[in-house]
Amino acid sequence: MLRIHFTAQDLAYVRLARSPDPLWEIVCSLCRLQTDEGPLAFGPWRRAVAARLRGPGGEGGGDRAVALALRSLVPCGPYIPDFLTPAVDGGTVDLRQGVDRVLSTPRSRLRRELTLLTESVRTGVRGPGATVPGARVRPFAGEPLARGDAGALRALGGLLTAYDAGFVAPYRPWIDAAVASDVAWRSRELAVGGVRALLETFRPMARWSPPVLEVTYPVERDLHLAGRGLLLVPSYFCWRRPITLFDAALLPVLVYPVEKPVEPALAPAGPGLPAVPVASGAPLARLLGPTRAALLYEVAARGCATTSELALAVGCSLPNISQQLAILREAGLTACRKEGRCVLHLPTPLGRRLLETAGAGGYWPTGVGAAAEPATVSAR
Repeated sequence: MLRIHFTAQDLAYVRLARSPDPLWEIVCSLCRLQTDEGPLAFGPWRRAVAARLRGPGGEGGGDRAVALALRSLVPCGPYIPDFLTPAVDGGTVDLRQGVDRVLSTPRSRLRRELTLLTESVRTGVRGPGATVPGARVRPFAGEPLARGDAGALRALGGLLTAYDAGFVAPYRPWIDAAVASDVAWRSRELAVGGVRALLETFRPMARWSPPVLEVTYPVERDLHLAGRGLLLVPSYFCWRRPITLFDAALLPVLVYPVEKPVEPALAPAGPGLPAVPVASGAPLARLLGPTRAALLYEVAARGCATTSELALAVGCSLPNISQQLAILREAGLTACRKEGRCVLHLPTPLGRRLLETAGAGGYWPTGVGAAAEPATVSAR
């Protein structure tokens, strides 16, 4: 159990990042590669990655070298060096900025954290669901990296960039869409009910028992915020329970898993690309009417909305809107989640992509979104 202790000042400084942190996505996805956890959520990704690792010619070997080198720094165990995921006050940064922060880590910290990593690996402790053989792997560029060697740091930066390009970036539309829907929902709760309502959204993986947030965690730990506040960072590759930095002296951050979208079907998007959802022709043909097009636009523009809000925005009765929303869900263009007495409607990646295509072609329902930019997948 992780107990996060808040003061009144901390409650006034709770922030919700609008996008996933690229370095946390790298770290969490490396953990997912080493376990069999979440077969429904991550099985397709693991199979696609496995196919890439077995790629033709030298490509597969290069990808394997990148994955193995980074796995040596991110073992499936209780300790991961904090310098790989530098905290950023006020939100997340892009990959290049994040890598620059990693490469500017002070030598004393590199030495300290890599020593902790070596000791953790030596104990042979592995995380739940681990499938990777328990061989003790020496950290990448161990001694040179620990002393801050410029060449070792540049090599680490290259590994992080290459891993993101091969294993994360092709899936970014799904990552960003899932995170955008999550942030829209939690932001809505924050706007309606304040910080308390926001913290309540993390049940059952966390329970708000003022002034402490009790988080499901593999070890017993207390984290005192002491006026520094808390940055909440959504993550696609985080699984089941939130995670945080090991060093309590660093800027407090809680990385939490977002809900993974359930798509109607999967079809290959092409060599080296992730599978994308497709809907059968009949449901898509039924979407050509202006009411459903307007509904899809409203859902995407708002991020999430209740049935009543959508009925008011489009100007139709609740029964009619419910029927049109059901058709959108059947086509895989929207999804829904029940929160209390309300049903929240969210756009899927396919729905956003359809709107982008329609926007590029100049098609919008009459009077709906005529002057607006088409919705985009990225929350940045």
